Amino acid sequence: MSESTLKFRSIWISDLHLGTSGCQTAYLLDFLKHCDSDHLYLVGDIIDGWALRRSWFWQQSHNDVIQKILRKARKGTKVTYIPGNHDEGARQFLGLMFGDIIIEDEVIHTMANGKRFLVLHGDKFDGVVQCAKWLAIVGDRLYTITLKLNHWFNRARARLGLGYWSLSQFLKHKVKSAVNFVSNFEAAVASEAKERGLDGVICGHIHKAEMREIDGVLYCNDGDWVESLTALVELPDGELRIITWQKFFIDQQAELINLYAPHPPLFEGIAA
Repeated sequence: MSESTLKFRSIWISDLHLGTSGCQTAYLLDFLKHCDSDHLYLVGDIIDGWALRRSWFWQQSHNDVIQKILRKARKGTKVTYIPGNHDEGARQFLGLMFGDIIIEDEVIHTMANGKRFLVLHGDKFDGVVQCAKWLAIVGDRLYTITLKLNHWFNRARARLGLGYWSLSQFLKHKVKSAVNFVSNFEAAVASEAKERGLDGVICGHIHKAEMREIDGVLYCNDGDWVESLTALVELPDGELRIITWQKFFIDQQAELINLYAPHPPLFEGIAA
């Protein structure tokens, strides 16, 4: 890929799930290499403590991601780490700094255009996580199995010259209860921002990149780095966009400067 660097005012990424075989570290490292920002928000589930407690999985590329983020912090990027449910152990360090990275439960981010957004992981709006953690853990195990099946299925598709297809996302869209859960989650998070008199909310947790208005509030979800390979970015004028990095990664000759111009195949978004 070109050595060009994209400069944003802010970047939000979440649900990296370092410590699992599902984490797409090659794409993630490429993204971190080619994108810089004044603010970088790590919006939860960065390291998957649930998975690491079951079995240890940690490759050099996972270290490389941590080192790349620490290097950005040392060079002046304001990095904020907001723990999620999979890395909930980090919540005991709220308010502290580690390697120039501040750990917070949630923050209010002010865009370049003056609009204010609540930033949090979102797991506290997930009734399963809050009221039946054992069920959430079982669901996580099933999700991991689905990802493994998806891996082998897509290897077969690649041999046939076919592109990537996500089994788990297909199931989420087809199973009514999953669709209802996502809708209820989005409405609950947006309602929290509205009650606080804010213009919008930015979260992760459900692995579904989205940006849309809900009851007068702009709901933004930055997606994940297991399947969708997405990030939310703020342009210099305060406009928000969702980037799907896989599309950049695959096309080695793409002109990265096109990111700043309307380009429907690469972006989803509306003005903040």
